[in-house]
Amino acid sequence: MEGFTVRHDEELERAYDVWVLVRRSLGVSSFGLNIVELPAGGAIPEHDERDRDQEEVFYVVAGTPTLVVDGVDHPLRAGSWARLDPEPVRTVRNDADEPARVLIVSTPRASGYVPMDWA
Repeated sequence: MEGFTVRHDEELERAYDVWVLVRRSLGVSSFGLNIVELPAGGAIPEHDERDRDQEEVFYVVAGTPTLVVDGVDHPLRAGSWARLDPEPVRTVRNDADEPARVLIVSTPRASGYVPMDWA
């Protein structure tokens, strides 16, 4: 059957020991969707999304990472959500002793997405 893709976690492509390439593994082409698995002491590169004009949403699946936005720490825990405009400089850092798993979704602000009236 065509028109959908199902992959289990262990089937998803990995990169650089910390990235789970969900978007690529599922064939998503309209938005970014990946998981970062940060070991104790790990972090993603500090960056902004100005060049791509992308909003980013972070969801903590497991652990207690810290979202750093323009140099200010924002402690998170499993179940936390955060949304960022393209301009702030950001990173996710794991100061905890246990691994952290964070889902990151991104899309250009000019994506053409139209929300449903009720949502």
